[in-house]
Amino acid sequence: MNPSELSEQEVLRRGSLDTLRQMGIEPYPAAEFPVSGHSVEIKENFNDEDAPRQVSVAGRIMGRRIMGKASFVELQDADGRIQLYISRDDICPGEDKELYNTVFKKLLDIGDFIGVTGYVFRTKTGEISVHAQSLTVLAKSLKPLPIVKMKDGVAYDSFEDPELRYRRRYVDLVVNKGIKDIFLKRTKVYNSMREYFNNAGYIEVETPILQSIPGGASARPFITHHNALDIPLYLRIADELYLKRLIVGGFDGVYEFSKNFRNEGMDRTHNPEFTCMEIYVAYKDYNWMMEFTEKMLEKICMDVNGTTKVMVGDKEIDFKAPFRRVTMAEAIKEHTGVDITGMDEDQLRKVCSDLHIEVDKSMGKGKLIDEIFGEKCEGNYIQPTFITDYPIEMSPLTKRHRENPELTERFELMVNGKELCNAYSELNDPIDQYERFVEQMRLGAKGDDEAMIIDHDFIRALEYGMPPTSGMGIGMDRLVMLMTGQTAIQEVLFFPQMRPEKK
Repeated sequence: MNPSELSEQEVLRRGSLDTLRQMGIEPYPAAEFPVSGHSVEIKENFNDEDAPRQVSVAGRIMGRRIMGKASFVELQDADGRIQLYISRDDICPGEDKELYNTVFKKLLDIGDFIGVTGYVFRTKTGEISVHAQSLTVLAKSLKPLPIVKMKDGVAYDSFEDPELRYRRRYVDLVVNKGIKDIFLKRTKVYNSMREYFNNAGYIEVETPILQSIPGGASARPFITHHNALDIPLYLRIADELYLKRLIVGGFDGVYEFSKNFRNEGMDRTHNPEFTCMEIYVAYKDYNWMMEFTEKMLEKICMDVNGTTKVMVGDKEIDFKAPFRRVTMAEAIKEHTGVDITGMDEDQLRKVCSDLHIEVDKSMGKGKLIDEIFGEKCEGNYIQPTFITDYPIEMSPLTKRHRENPELTERFELMVNGKELCNAYSELNDPIDQYERFVEQMRLGAKGDDEAMIIDHDFIRALEYGMPPTSGMGIGMDRLVMLMTGQTAIQEVLFFPQMRPEKK
């Protein structure tokens, strides 16, 4: 960095860095520091009746009070914070007392990493603390942290701007209380779901991220080029077709947490890179999958929050199974008064016009129905609700409904006005599947840039035979949003996609 671009604080800290080195103290030592205790655990296990416990703790300096020969430091580690009591006579005995005045008082700053070895005790004010007997500099912080300061009841230097928080998540995690907890809960969501699947006997697998055909969903892909093969490749939009190949290959149940990429818009519920979990189970149908899904979500909510209820904004959402079930035609009729059953493309366009829904010429029946549902129905379903039996035009990978061939055996789970899950009785008829792909190509020719491409190898796999199968995909980022009460996807992604930073 150009020295002229440094703040006054940064210049002073770089000067402290140089002084430490001149004194023979390495600000970034390579040697291991043997941590033997963490803040929360130390305080939870402290007993006044026990002999003093020796511990080694390490973390950031987040606050300090220097009082002559002694100081109190607030140390933040991975779990929380603990107070350190640092006496000049303990850490700099004899002729090294000036070292304390120079290093600790002048050269160490808030944000620096230190390691302390000492014993645990309770201060006269009742606070459990570590009495330091040695102190090691572990890493010098060259930029000052935005620590909140109060003056006349007004907060200064708070780190609340979302633009800065998402770009500098490393700072957000350090200074803003509760941010780390969101991501710890994210891990609990994944662990709970894995446990549910593993206990059922299903296998976690990995499938390609770079694909020669972007299949398994209707979405615009990211395109790249493989130099050695001289072919275009696509970042996957879904892993569905590869997982079904594994069912063909003889697995009874497979699942994957997949990073997917869709070259589409960004908003509070969409990021171009996102995580989806997809699971496929042989010899099951979508009715079974609905029960499996609602029990899974009830379990996850209990594991993460200790209750089936979560607050998202001012809404209380209850994941207690069973969930309500509504057909798509019933949902549209309920919220628009229009029965779309049996309507052709022209009639659906008329319905969209009457309902003031904007559409374009590239949209076929499926897209038109999807627009009606999305505009007029989706946002009304706050409590978990299965929307079932989608028109065949909307579901090119789904088995036809056993009672009505114009529909498919598909459900989407709506929660808080957004889709959370999508599931099918999977289409395993290779001839029907090929015809559905052909229809998708026709839509692509009309200008639908999200229409699917024919995957001839997938058709070939189906021709070898795939047993009756049910599959389900769930947006993990949206699920974490619900389980942590967040309303923006950026809050549950460590590093969400951002516009280029302005210099």
